[in-house]
Amino acid sequence: MDKEMVISRICDVGLVAVVRAETKDVAKRITEACIEGGVVAVEVTFTVPGAHEIINELAKSYSSDEILLGAGTVLDPETARIAILSGAQYVVSPCLNIDTVRLCNRYRVPIMPGAMTIKEVVEAMEAGADIIKLFPGEIFGPAFVKAINGPMPHAKIMPTGGVSLDNIGEWIKAGCVAVGVGGNLTSGAKTGDYQSITSKGKQYIEAIRVARGRG
Repeated sequence: MDKEMVISRICDVGLVAVVRAETKDVAKRITEACIEGGVVAVEVTFTVPGAHEIINELAKSYSSDEILLGAGTVLDPETARIAILSGAQYVVSPCLNIDTVRLCNRYRVPIMPGAMTIKEVVEAMEAGADIIKLFPGEIFGPAFVKAINGPMPHAKIMPTGGVSLDNIGEWIKAGCVAVGVGGNLTSGAKTGDYQSITSKGKQYIEAIRVARGRG
């Protein structure tokens, strides 16, 4: 799928599920539960053992119409290249690494580096970032996104951390193009309750539609 199409689809859905798990099997089951709930954008973090193998297996099992498969917690260009060659369609990082952005742009793969300040947001955009990951989101809140969009309405912001069903509408209305949700969506995996992930996924998708005036 072309780079612009991946970005457009992520923004259209508005939700990226952040998958962290202690084993490959749990990570795959979380991903499957997310897909069943309509969460098509899934970010498998490189904190998961064998993350690149999981990405490769999922890329072979699902088409681009079924899932937008991303790699998260990518700290350097070496890891980014491994992720891309394994089948990742976008790359997410908790911070800005210029070489990682450059590599992703070379392969025309969307890159979403983390930022905490206006200066970092501008630096990421100048480096060629496609979407800015506001991280950790719980430290700032939706008001910070409004502050960014004042002087930079063209900045594409995606908060991760602190996004829940209680406040997702505020984030979207503040101007976020998408949100990243981890534990607040996937916590059921700890007790084997994958159905709760599917159910919550549907609730998040619906909440985004309502916040955008489409509900």
